[in-house]
Amino acid sequence: MSKKSERPAAGQEQTWFAKDKSDSWQALLSQVASRFDREYRGEAFALPEEVEAMPIFLESVAGTLQEKTVSPFWKIAKPQKNQRCLDIGCGVSFLIYPWREWEAYFYGQEISSAARDALNARGPQLNSKLFKGVEWAPAHKLNYEEDQFDLCLATGFSCYYPIEYWNTVMGEVKRVLKPGGHFVFDVLNPNAPLAEDWAILETYRAGDVFLETIEDWEKMIKAAGAKVVKKQSGDLFQMYKVLFN
Repeated sequence: MSKKSERPAAGQEQTWFAKDKSDSWQALLSQVASRFDREYRGEAFALPEEVEAMPIFLESVAGTLQEKTVSPFWKIAKPQKNQRCLDIGCGVSFLIYPWREWEAYFYGQEISSAARDALNARGPQLNSKLFKGVEWAPAHKLNYEEDQFDLCLATGFSCYYPIEYWNTVMGEVKRVLKPGGHFVFDVLNPNAPLAEDWAILETYRAGDVFLETIEDWEKMIKAAGAKVVKKQSGDLFQMYKVLFN
C-alpha cells in the first residue's frame, strides 16, 4: 500500500497550522510562512535605518538583487515533456518559469497561503492541463503518493531552516520521487561575498537565517542516501542535483 501524508478535506482551512501544534518545527514554520505571506501581499517590512542603508537593501529596492537570489534549476535539470514535477516552496513560480514550453506537469507545495492562492487562481487560466494545483503545507509534509514524481525542486528557502529539518525533507522527497528521479535544491553558500549582508537583511524579515557550511550540507546529502550528480554555484546560493541510492 502506498504511503501518503494526511491532508485536509477540499476547501478546509484547518490545515497543518491547526493540526500540527505538537510539531517541533511549528514556531519556525509559522515564522517563515509569515515572512513570505508579507512579501507576496506586497507588505513592507519594518527595518532599522542602518539596514536600509546597506548596499544589499538598496539592490533589493532597485530590483537588481532578485536575479542574484534565483537559482535557475532548469540549467541542471530541465523538466522534460510529460514529466511530473513537484516544486516545493514554489512561490509564484508557475507565473514566471516557462512550464508551458517544457510541457511538464506542474505540482506545487507552498507554505505561504498568499502564494498558494495566487497560483491556484491564475495557474489554470494559463494551462489547465499542465497545472495540477498547489497544496498548502510545509516541505517536510508532502501531500503526495510515493513514487509519483520524475523531478522534485526546492529552491530559495533552505537557509530558513537548520540542516536537521532538511534531513526530514530529504526523506519525504525520496518517498515521492520515482526510482531514478532527481531532486534539485539550493543552499546558501556562507562563503559567498554577499552571504553575510543578505543574512542580516533576511534576519529582519524572517527572524532566522542558518549559515550552514557547504561541507555540512554535503555530509547531510550523503547521510540521506543521495549522491550529487551535478552542482552549480551562484552569487548567493549553490544548487545541487542529487539522485537517491
